[in-house]
Amino acid sequence: MNNMKDMAPGAGAPPSGHIEIFDTTLRDGAQGEGISFSAQDKLAIAGALDELGVSWIEAGNPGSNPKDVDFFKSAKKLRLENARLCAFGSTRKKGVRAEDDEQLSSLLSADTEFVVVFGKASTLHVKEVLKASLDENLAMISETIQFLRREGRTVFFDAEHFFDGFARNRDYALKSIVTAAEAGAVRIILCDTNGGSFPGAVAEGTHAAADCLADCRAAPPLGIHAHNDSGLAIACSIAAVEAGCVQVQGTLLGFGERCGNTCLAALIPSLQCKMGLRCLPNGKLPRLTEISRRVAEIVNCTLSDDMPYIGTHAFSHKAGMHADAILKARSSFEHIDPALVGNGRRFLMSEQGGRAAIAERVGRLTEGVGKSHPAISALSRRLKALEAGGWAFDGADASFEILAYKELGLYKSAFDIIAYRVQSEHPAGKLMECCHAWVKVLVNGQYEIAAAEGDGPVNALDGALRRSLLRFYPELARMRLSDYKVRVIDGKHATAAKVRVLVESTDGVSAWTTVGVSADIIDASRLALVDSIEYYLQRVKQSAISPISQTNFSP
Repeated sequence: MNNMKDMAPGAGAPPSGHIEIFDTTLRDGAQGEGISFSAQDKLAIAGALDELGVSWIEAGNPGSNPKDVDFFKSAKKLRLENARLCAFGSTRKKGVRAEDDEQLSSLLSADTEFVVVFGKASTLHVKEVLKASLDENLAMISETIQFLRREGRTVFFDAEHFFDGFARNRDYALKSIVTAAEAGAVRIILCDTNGGSFPGAVAEGTHAAADCLADCRAAPPLGIHAHNDSGLAIACSIAAVEAGCVQVQGTLLGFGERCGNTCLAALIPSLQCKMGLRCLPNGKLPRLTEISRRVAEIVNCTLSDDMPYIGTHAFSHKAGMHADAILKARSSFEHIDPALVGNGRRFLMSEQGGRAAIAERVGRLTEGVGKSHPAISALSRRLKALEAGGWAFDGADASFEILAYKELGLYKSAFDIIAYRVQSEHPAGKLMECCHAWVKVLVNGQYEIAAAEGDGPVNALDGALRRSLLRFYPELARMRLSDYKVRVIDGKHATAAKVRVLVESTDGVSAWTTVGVSADIIDASRLALVDSIEYYLQRVKQSAISPISQTNFSP
């Protein structure tokens, strides 16, 4: 393949105004601390990324571990509609022919049409890490790419440490990518591997690379692969796109080696909504929030609330003046319409909020409740009194919704706790957990008593409460506690201080948060747990989720 016309379908330069999204969650993301994928996890994530409409999925390094080998075998059954899988590996080893290199054999065994190989673009790494000559490194790049092409593969070349190498020895860094292009690579990816470059340096290096490759017989498109060690991965990626890169690499949620990779969930909307560049197929961008949260659930990681565009804080408004302005003109305090990325606006209920924000929130629950409705004033006073006592509803929308229903006289409890007891024993016996709880509940005139053991008192109480209710509400089997936070409200009272408990729950698709406050940490936990279950049962009872709930749940 000596020119662009010879490239495999889908490997040619994208149309003007299009940016290829290359996701490396399954490869570079797996190198993040605390991240571990099973083969089934990787298949599920690949499916989710394909639903989102990314162009390429870098699925792993078959030469590095048996798990990736197993994944590529299973991945042959995937029916991807939008994305193409890529296997990842390095250039041949020093002093070894490409045909005899075991790592390259493993790369071929993945049986993907597209492969990504990385090679050194920095004289420091060639001399000090590879312990090779500069000419030998160029031969490793060229011979590896030519070998893979002879085996029928379409090759992307990652110029590792390109920007650091460009700063150290400009001519050699450029020579490395020219070598890859002339060998037949169809994409040249400029890598800020250490994540220390500034956007200006990335722009300069990208312009130089584009100018240099323009003189090649085949001028492959450029891509950018940035790390976030300086907190500038997104800025550097945008700078590279402005300088001519048509492919952006990163991980959907930003996790990866050290401080992570470019966060695609934050970058894609900026490119598509603000720069007018098409990154995803039509109709896919509004699914960004939903799919990002699904991937976070598969990975078992917490999606940061303050993540741009898709976080729960991204379009949250607490100050009364802000809320009032938003209701009059959306663009007054929102840089885009949250619906574009599948997120929702939230007005946080607190003593800092005004009646207009409260009325707007309550108006979504029931019709006919305006700013002048008596319940709004009453709810505002109730909210301020509770917050003076340590409650906080700005991070617990589900508890606020229940509070609002109660104030409107529209709330009917699904159950009542008649009594409960929690005990702790240390050390725990061999046949039992250290904590035990029993609960007596009343549901529609019927009593039920249940007990449970747990790793801690709250875990035991949660288990007993669910067990007592399952006979009446079997749908609770789908719900679980996903996060639990405790905050001491006033340390002046030491161990007698009030505590605030926040409980986040999920049914595997959606998540919601409730709050409880008490001088007794178990009772504060009970209050939050009860709200969480009541809120879920209310959602299940309704044929559709109310608009207020949509702001807290995946669309």
